[in-house]
Amino acid sequence: MEILVLIIVGALIGLLGKWVAPSGRDNTGFLVTILCGIAGVIVGWFVASAFGVAATNGIDWTRWIISIILAALFVAAASAVMTQSKSRSRLRR
Repeated sequence: MEILVLIIVGALIGLLGKWVAPSGRDNTGFLVTILCGIAGVIVGWFVASAFGVAATNGIDWTRWIISIILAALFVAAASAVMTQSKSRSRLRR
């Protein structure tokens, strides 16, 4: 059940990333942005566990903050890679 929540939250983070940087400024596709959000949240969850962030009875704020930061970094990295590859293709023409 926990992994399903992570996937849903990751998709929401990806959608928020797409909303904050619409297609005029963001060169990544809709699906890529959502997948980066999902990957960032899942990796962040495991990174938090690796650093010993313990599960609590309530909301694990530290885990969620780490996950959201990594998701944002993944989306930004994908955007940078897509921008770089598009600029290279323009130079080749």
